[in-house]
Amino acid sequence: MAATRRPGRNHLFIPGPTTIPDRVIRAMSVQSEDHRSPSFPELAKPLFQDAKMVYGTTDGTILLYPSSGTGIWESALTNTLCRGDKVVAARFGQFSHLWVDMAQRLGLDVIVQDEEWGTGADPEKIGEALRADKDHAIKAVMVVHNETATGVTSDIGAVRKAMDAAGHPALLFVDGISSIGSLPFKMDEWKVDCAVAGSQKGFMLPAGLGLLCVSQKALKVAEGGQGGSNDRLGHVYFAWADQPNANKGGYFPYTPALPLLYGLKEALTVMKEEGMENIYHRHHVLAEATRQAVAAWGLKPCAKEPKWNSDTVTAIVVPEGVDAAKIISHAYERYNLSLGAGLSKVAGKVFRIGHLGDLNELSLLGAIAGAEMAMIDCGMKVTPGSGVAAASSYLRENPLHKA
Repeated sequence: MAATRRPGRNHLFIPGPTTIPDRVIRAMSVQSEDHRSPSFPELAKPLFQDAKMVYGTTDGTILLYPSSGTGIWESALTNTLCRGDKVVAARFGQFSHLWVDMAQRLGLDVIVQDEEWGTGADPEKIGEALRADKDHAIKAVMVVHNETATGVTSDIGAVRKAMDAAGHPALLFVDGISSIGSLPFKMDEWKVDCAVAGSQKGFMLPAGLGLLCVSQKALKVAEGGQGGSNDRLGHVYFAWADQPNANKGGYFPYTPALPLLYGLKEALTVMKEEGMENIYHRHHVLAEATRQAVAAWGLKPCAKEPKWNSDTVTAIVVPEGVDAAKIISHAYERYNLSLGAGLSKVAGKVFRIGHLGDLNELSLLGAIAGAEMAMIDCGMKVTPGSGVAAASSYLRENPLHKA
């Protein structure tokens, strides 16, 4: 008789949602309460300040919405831009494509800069577009910081330098959904105007809470309009104007996702205890260990050069004639391991190991072992134990936290 129960827990190694720390799960187990009560601000008000730590900002304004990251994308665009506005968008993976698609569907004129999948945004090309825009018709630059489809991280600091060198006033919008909370993010230093994040990645929460950090420049644009308020893109649920006034008192303009707010409070405490620099270092070490395993298997990441390597997800290219989807399915059915699928152009050509959030050396080694066994089971010529040996050797020599 076939087994009906899988012992042990599912090993979640997609690039989000990520595994939730047990203490965060316990923090979210709360009874409903009055979100208009006099005591509610004791929970809510610190969140707007404490979340700034993760963004690397003192000047930015935090907005929290009951939403996925996609909703926060929409909020950033609709509060600052008008129908027909020109925006520059680098496209080099599925999620940067989806952001372009949203902007077009909202009525924006998108100047798409297509890059090879496996690479990222080209700061020089962005700078050229801005220098050519003598009339400043371009109102924003949109860049995905970490493209999970291909395991690529773009250099946002270099994009900002290119924008400054061009002397252009365009806003800088950054999708940090799979980077903020895991990779170094410098909102103030990079002069990012809208930074988008989701609860289910580096914040180690369930999906459903969208986090947006907005610069003072972007707030002023939202208040004054670009090109005439009558042309402003429509927004109601995601309107910024409704948020700050309520937030100042520790409230929301509508019913908040209460358990997620309690979870965010505990998750931010967890992050404070570890320290952001340690978090960044830990993610780099785990990512490099994964790349060591990939090399030992005789495979290559989707990222075309080391400079593009992501420290939150590695997309692994399988040999010609191998269906990566079968490896992913087998890993799940046989070993209860969830690996990320290839998307769009790389569907069936890559599988992805997400290495972000609440994990350590042994967590990662389990995923590497499971992926290794699944590949061998599916007929790939991989030396048993090779990836685990390479990763474990690296991890033994490189502690997760700096002394």
